[in-house]
Amino acid sequence: MAESAHFFDATQENFENEVIKASLQTPVLVDFWAEWCAPCLQLKPVLEKLADEYAGAFRLAKVDTEAEMQLASIFGIRSLPTVVLLKDGQMIDGFMGALPEAGVREFLAKHAIHPGAPEPAETIDLAETPAETVNRLQQEIAAQPDKTELKLDLALALMQSGNAAAAEAELDALPAKFATDAKAVRLRGQLDFARALEGAPSKAELLQRVEHDAADHAARDLLGIRLLLDGEAAAGLDQFLHVLKTQRDWQDGQAKKRLIAAFHVLDDADLVGTYRRKMAAVLF
Repeated sequence: MAESAHFFDATQENFENEVIKASLQTPVLVDFWAEWCAPCLQLKPVLEKLADEYAGAFRLAKVDTEAEMQLASIFGIRSLPTVVLLKDGQMIDGFMGALPEAGVREFLAKHAIHPGAPEPAETIDLAETPAETVNRLQQEIAAQPDKTELKLDLALALMQSGNAAAAEAELDALPAKFATDAKAVRLRGQLDFARALEGAPSKAELLQRVEHDAADHAARDLLGIRLLLDGEAAAGLDQFLHVLKTQRDWQDGQAKKRLIAAFHVLDDADLVGTYRRKMAAVLF
C-alpha cells in the first residue's frame, strides 16, 4: 500500500517528534515488525487500512526492527509483531501477534478511538437556559424512554446547571457501551474536577493566595480547576502550566495530569492543540 498521511516509517531520528510529541495531540499506534516475520506482513496491511479508514483518529508509526534495533530494545520488544499505543506522551497499552481486523478495531475502541473525523461539538440553543434544557430533556425521556442517548444529554445538562451529583447519578446509570462515548468521557472528567473542588476556597481567596505567594502550587492548582469549570479555560490551563514549568514533580506530576485531564474535558480543538504544544515544549 502506498504511503499515506495517516501512517509513516518511524526511526530513532524522528521518533521523539513524530511519535512521542505527536501523541500529545493524536494517539499513535506503533507497529514493531520485520521483513522476515510472516505474521508481521499479515498484520501490516490491516493496520495501514485502518489508519486510512480512521482518517486521523490515530496515526500509525511503523518500526522496522532490523533497521531500528535500538528502538526495539528501548521498548523491550521480544516478539514480533508487537503493537503499542501511545497517548499523551506515554505508552498505555499494546498487543502481540497478528490480530484479525476485528480484534484491532476492538483494541482501538477500548481506547475511545473510532473511525472518521472527530464528532462535532454539541450545538446549544443559546435561548435556552440550563434549567430549561434539563426540563426539556426530562420530558423527551418520558416520551421516549428507550432513547438512551437522551439520558446522556440530560447528564450533561445537569452538570451545566450546576447539579454535579444528579449528573453523576445519570451518568452511572447509563449502559456500559457509553463508557467510551466522547460526551461521557468529557462529563466524567468534569465530575472529577468538581470533586477536587469540594471544600476548596473561593476563587477570590485562591487568587489572593497566588498573588501573595507565586509558589503556592496547591492554591494555583485549585485556581486552575475553578477557572476551567467557570469557562475561563485558557486561564485555568495557564495555572497548571505554570506549576509544570516551575516544579514538574510537584505532587507526583499533578500539573501534567491536570493538563491531560483538561484536554479530555475541553471541546475547543484549537485551544487544546495550543496547550498540548506548550506542555510538550516544557516536557521535551
